[in-house]
Amino acid sequence: MQDRLPKELALAGITTIAAANRWLAETYWPAHNAAFAVAPAEIGSALVLDRTGRVREILCLQEERRVGNDNTVKWRGLSLQIPPSPRRAHFVRATVRVHDYPDGHLAIFHGPHRLADYDPQGKPCNDAKLAAEPASAAGLWICGQRCTLPTTPQAQPQQKRQLMRYEDRST
Repeated sequence: MQDRLPKELALAGITTIAAANRWLAETYWPAHNAAFAVAPAEIGSALVLDRTGRVREILCLQEERRVGNDNTVKWRGLSLQIPPSPRRAHFVRATVRVHDYPDGHLAIFHGPHRLADYDPQGKPCNDAKLAAEPASAAGLWICGQRCTLPTTPQAQPQQKRQLMRYEDRST
């Protein structure tokens, strides 16, 4: 098409952009659509609603960071404090993943587990339940508020959780 259109425009004697746009709308596209258009097999939209909220996790900027000695993650001039978690006493020197969503909200993940949510200014806005849920079960969370999504019948089996305790026994 890229090679054919300039030739068609020259044959029609078109020399301006306005005339080319008018010719495309009135002549070329109707002829093109008549030759190549196919009626849909079914009526309605082919788009499917994302009920799992996975698109939000896919369409965000994700970067790995190392947690500092003060249990914070540095992100674009912000210092994101990781709240207490039932999974670990602290995350010092752990590698975490920061999700930067298009709306400016942030989230920190450790493996599949969502540790915290932050507003665009870096202030925490997470729910205590959030830290205990893996990302796949967390669904769509925005600033600690879970969006109502239908649950799937294939629930993950409950695993026995063990808390680890770190003690400083140096004398």
